[in-house]
Amino acid sequence: MTAERVLVPPVTAYRWRWWGLAALLLAEAMNLLDATIVQVVAPAVHAGLGGPVSDVQWFTTAYTLPFAVLLITGGRLGDIAGRRRVFVLGVTGFLLASVACALAPGTGLLIAFRAVQGAAAAVVVPQTIGLIKAMFAGPELARALGSVGPVMGLAAVCGPVLGGFLIHADLFGSSWRAAFLVNVPLSLLVLALAPKLTENRAPRRPALDVTGTLLAMAGVGLVVHPLIGAGRAALSAGNWASVGAGLLLMAVFVRHQRGAVAAGRSPLVEPSLFARRGFPAALVASASFFAVTNGLLMVIVLQLQLGLHIDALHAGLTLAPWSAGLAVASWAAGARLVRRFGHRTMPLGLTVLLAGALASIAVYRTADPAAYPTLLLPALAVVGLGAGLFTPAFFTTALQPLRPQETGSAAGLLNAVQQLGATLGVAVLGSVYLHAAGPGGAAASLHAVQIAFWAALAPAVVSLVAAGLMTGGPGDGTVR
Repeated sequence: MTAERVLVPPVTAYRWRWWGLAALLLAEAMNLLDATIVQVVAPAVHAGLGGPVSDVQWFTTAYTLPFAVLLITGGRLGDIAGRRRVFVLGVTGFLLASVACALAPGTGLLIAFRAVQGAAAAVVVPQTIGLIKAMFAGPELARALGSVGPVMGLAAVCGPVLGGFLIHADLFGSSWRAAFLVNVPLSLLVLALAPKLTENRAPRRPALDVTGTLLAMAGVGLVVHPLIGAGRAALSAGNWASVGAGLLLMAVFVRHQRGAVAAGRSPLVEPSLFARRGFPAALVASASFFAVTNGLLMVIVLQLQLGLHIDALHAGLTLAPWSAGLAVASWAAGARLVRRFGHRTMPLGLTVLLAGALASIAVYRTADPAAYPTLLLPALAVVGLGAGLFTPAFFTTALQPLRPQETGSAAGLLNAVQQLGATLGVAVLGSVYLHAAGPGGAAASLHAVQIAFWAALAPAVVSLVAAGLMTGGPGDGTVR
């Protein structure tokens, strides 16, 4: 048996598949919105609940760390138990954890519930690609896969704006608690649409690789955790030791996976994914791309808030041109450009992104340190256009050539690498900005944001090179 196992009548799946796609995209948006909204509302949470200032970091870290380290396992669980079933369980867990966060009486419980939220998100997100591939084929598959990138990008960009609005509106006196309650209607809508999804799993039900799961969790956790919590200070010796230990465990994980294959056991990551250079190159391209976009988003907001003392709502609104450019370009790429030009849309998008980043640097170089940089808005729109052109072509090129038994493992691994790349971007570019800005005021902050943008060009070029390697030979994912 070489095809995916479909457990509903094909006619029913055809009739309702677009509603099912809406459920998947809404779940993607909800998970990413939650991650970004909390970054904006965290100071208000701290003001309301008290506790040490370091808790502000944990409100975000407690979500992103389980999210990153459990994504691969979440993808494999879908292979084993059925992707629709695991998807529904994950959304239900996310809903309950969101309510618990909103009702949390203290910081300790809130941090614990945030960890449950992150774990639930790690179960939900990897199912998306597999379920889309089960419901669509041919040109419609390219269009459906092309819709994933825009939703992810829009959710990440719109999250800070929505977070600022919720704090400003103080709906029914809920203050920061509304940031978690907003997940309730979204989760209920996803659950209402979930029956329209096609149940689907890998043709062979592999066993869960518990040892590999623990090694991956520990390795990625040890790498990611000190980078998220580094803040303004440089990494300490203990932080570097943690990163080194994490990298060592990840090397042990690779060795364990090879041993599992040699012994005839089911590995956590399908080794066949690395038989072609296209997928490893996709991992590099994804990590680099999301490091640039997430890192620059944070740096822009920091410069506006710390350098110009603009409130969170208006700082978030500054990102609206980026969001609009991403939406327009993503729609155009998903609907037309990817089908016509295939993988060539990727380097086009990255080139446009680089042009927007250089234009932003030029704006910052001539800006008044004490004035709002109005000319930055069109430059950010160009960055958004580039990101929007890249993402649909990337996901289509990376995932379309995969075999059914590789889908869950590949989706989990791609999402995990994306999260790791985003974390690295925030940690590295944020540290570059904060170190250069110091306590020097508006002028130093303006100079620091330029340095951070220059630093972001390096991973953008890496992503451009890796995108070229994704399609360098037969079977590497060329979309025609």
